[in-house]
Amino acid sequence: MHSALHSSAAAVTADVLILFAVVLWLGLGFRVHRDARRRIDDGLLVGLSTTLGFALPYIGPVVYLLFRPPETLADAHAREVEMRALRGRLLQAAPHCPVCLSEVESNYLVCPVCTTRLRQQCSHCNAALDPLWQACPYCATPLATVPLEGSSALDFVTDLDAALSAETNQLARPA
Repeated sequence: MHSALHSSAAAVTADVLILFAVVLWLGLGFRVHRDARRRIDDGLLVGLSTTLGFALPYIGPVVYLLFRPPETLADAHAREVEMRALRGRLLQAAPHCPVCLSEVESNYLVCPVCTTRLRQQCSHCNAALDPLWQACPYCATPLATVPLEGSSALDFVTDLDAALSAETNQLARPA
């Protein structure tokens, strides 16, 4: 009598399941290798991870998942670039008056030392506005493109006495 376990259908099913298990094992090993290359900088550790993925079927990839680095090399590089940019912004010097070079706050309208106009004021909310802004970011009022007093006021001045005397002459002239 012929049993069901020795039939050709059972043999084909067993062969297909074994083939599926081998393909899955090889696929997991390849996936471990590819993921290790993206996460680990050391070639020896990548090789060890790949060996672990292939040598221990189904258990090796799980062990790799438990001990792999949490971020990829590209993510770590992007984080490092962002941190450098943030450090650079934090280390930037405070803004200075373009005429007398004294330190000023970013929201000052005029320099408290030499009274040079640094920013214009919003006509709606009276906030200090950057000369490049097209609208007030606080109240959304569009800005008229009126240049600051003396369009050269934002240029770097090397001769402080000449700049102060020119500004004094401008103020002394009747309008």
